[in-house]
Amino acid sequence: MPQRAAEPANSTTAQPVITHTGSCHCGRVRFEVIAPARFEVTDCNCSICSKSGYLHLIVPKSRFKLLSGSEALTTYQFNTGTAKHLFCSACGIKAFYIPRSHPDGYSVNARCLDEGTVEQMTILPSDGQNWETTYPSGRGQLLE
Repeated sequence: MPQRAAEPANSTTAQPVITHTGSCHCGRVRFEVIAPARFEVTDCNCSICSKSGYLHLIVPKSRFKLLSGSEALTTYQFNTGTAKHLFCSACGIKAFYIPRSHPDGYSVNARCLDEGTVEQMTILPSDGQNWETTYPSGRGQLLE
């Protein structure tokens, strides 16, 4: 039986939150995200996440802000076209995107966060290879 996804417990209302900043590799795309200093991320085994080593910190849109680089972003969509994978057109890094599981939020690649604000990050597996079984309602839990 496929493994169910662990829903990220980055419920930002249960813990005090801070502002984290991050960027793509070249620094053209910069963002900030409001989340706890200690949080859980998911390590999805779907084709795109496993090939890129993406660690998902999922937040509501209200807790994400693009600081610079909108002109450098390029979008890639596949399968259902719901997810909007946003890549820096200069360095190719996907620092964040709009996920299929949470189209009302953002998934930030925790590996793209700047050093200094993350106190603890717990990595949970997520079975994106069996997306329909993992998310039988067609999406993840509501963010706010």
